[in-house]
Amino acid sequence: MDKDANEVPLPPLMLRLGRAVLLRCPFCGGGPLRQGWMKLRPRCPRCGLHTERGEHDFYLGAMMFNLVIAEGIMIALLVGFMVFTWPEVPWDQLYIGGLILMAAAPFILFPFSRTIWMAFDLMLHPPTHAELAEGAEADDRAA
Repeated sequence: MDKDANEVPLPPLMLRLGRAVLLRCPFCGGGPLRQGWMKLRPRCPRCGLHTERGEHDFYLGAMMFNLVIAEGIMIALLVGFMVFTWPEVPWDQLYIGGLILMAAAPFILFPFSRTIWMAFDLMLHPPTHAELAEGAEADDRAA
């Protein structure tokens, strides 16, 4: 199976994930990608990669990652707290803390889940030379 000649080679997954956790572009490491806590720039300032990746379901994938990461961390913290305090588990504090974490974690982790999803989405939709060149042309017009 031949690869599309227009596709750009991808960095390894672990490198992309490391860049994503630092809120940098998973493709080139450029940044910053954030315009605000809940908003990403339309493109990476270094390579021109679209942050929305042009698919109608991209945002849905980012939200799925957000919920999985946030709730996974919440469960790990609550179970760890239960194990650490066993057999005298303070159930009221655990209940209140769990509710607070459940409400706050998706907002706190939102920008991270967006960039982590970008790192995975690059495997599904690799960038093309044309997409990256389009970003460079947009930067030239803005300058």
